Amino acid sequence: MESEKEPCEVEYTHLGKSGLKVSNICLGTLTFGRMEESPVAIFSCPTQADEEKAHGIMDRFVELGGNFIDTANMYCRGQSEHIVGTWLKKKSRDNVVVATKCRFPMSTEPNDKGLSRRHIIKCCEDSLERLQTNYIDLYQTHIWDDATPIEETLRTLDDLVRCGKIRYIGVSNLLGWQTQKVVDYTKFMGLTGFISMQQQYNLLVRHPELEEFQVCKTEGLGVLPWSPLSSGMLTGKYKRDEKMDPKSGRLAHDLEKNSKASFWTEFAKDTYWDIMAVVAKVAKTNGKTAAQVALRWLLQKDVVSSIIIGATSIKQLDENMSVATGWSISKEDMETLDEVSKPESASSYPYQMSRLGNTLRVNRFNPKPVVANI
Repeated sequence: MESEKEPCEVEYTHLGKSGLKVSNICLGTLTFGRMEESPVAIFSCPTQADEEKAHGIMDRFVELGGNFIDTANMYCRGQSEHIVGTWLKKKSRDNVVVATKCRFPMSTEPNDKGLSRRHIIKCCEDSLERLQTNYIDLYQTHIWDDATPIEETLRTLDDLVRCGKIRYIGVSNLLGWQTQKVVDYTKFMGLTGFISMQQQYNLLVRHPELEEFQVCKTEGLGVLPWSPLSSGMLTGKYKRDEKMDPKSGRLAHDLEKNSKASFWTEFAKDTYWDIMAVVAKVAKTNGKTAAQVALRWLLQKDVVSSIIIGATSIKQLDENMSVATGWSISKEDMETLDEVSKPESASSYPYQMSRLGNTLRVNRFNPKPVVANI
C-alpha cells in the first residue's frame, strides 16, 4: 500500500532572502478541480483530481516532508483553492506554507480583473474565504497589468501585509524590465519587498536566465519554477510521430482542444529530441527516470528555492518527490545538459557582447553577474 512506503526526505530552503523556509519541492494544485466547459482547456482534462483524490495527494505530500503548497484563485474558478481550504481546515495551519495568486478575471464584471486596488483586495478576501484561513503566506501577482499604475498595485500589497492578511509577496510571469521596476519601486516607496518569482523554467524554457533571473540573483528573489516538466514533455514518454490518446494527459487533451497550442511546436524541432536524448543518457547513468533528471537539474540551479510539481496520482508524486535529496547530477552531466538546452538568444546581441566585454572584469567583492553565463 502507498501509506507503507518509507517517507523520503526533502530539504528546507529559504524562500529568497526572506526568513521563510519552504520544502525544496512545492505541490502545485493546478490539477485540482474540474470544469466541463472552460476557456482554459486543461481544466476540463480527464486527469483533473476531485476533492477526495486531491486530499490524498496533499496528505502524502506532507507525509513526505513537503510544507509548501501553491494554488491560484483562477484555477478552476476557485475550485482549487476551495479543495486546498477543506484540506487545510483539518490540518495544523502553522505547519503549511500556502501560496496563491491574483490578476486574472474571476467573472465578467468589468472591475473583476487586473491588479487594481479594488480587484486585489477583493481577490485576497475571496481567497481567504475559500482557503478557510485568516492569512496567506505568499501572495503573488499572476502576470503584469498594463492598465494599472505599478504604484497602486505595490501600495495595495503593502497594505495587505501591514494588516496581516498576507505575510509575503511574490511576482510571476514578468519580463526582465518589469521585474527590476517592481523591485526598484518598492525600494523607492519604502514598501514591503518581493521575495520570490514564479516563472516557467525547465530544460526547454531557459530564456528567463538571461534577464529575469539576473534580477532575482542581485535582488534576493527565490525562483519557483512552474511547469518543470513542460507539461509532460520532459518525462520521456513521447516518441517521434506517435499519435497520442487525448485522454492520456493534459498535453494531449490540450492539443485536441487547441491544435495551435504553443508547446506542440517543440515536437517539430530537432533540438527537443536532442535534449531528450541527453536526458535519457543521464537518466540511465544515474538509474533514474527522465522526469527525475529534469527535476533534479532545476534543483541544482542556485537561483531556485523550490520547484512546483503537479501530481495526478500518489505514485507520480512519490516518483517526483524522490529528487528532493539523496542524489545529484554530476558536474559533467550538468554541463552537458546545460549545453544541449542552451537558448539560441544566449549567443545573440546584446548578451554575447556584454559577456565578452566583462570576461576580465572580475571583482570578488562584487560577484553579481552582469549577464547570464549560458
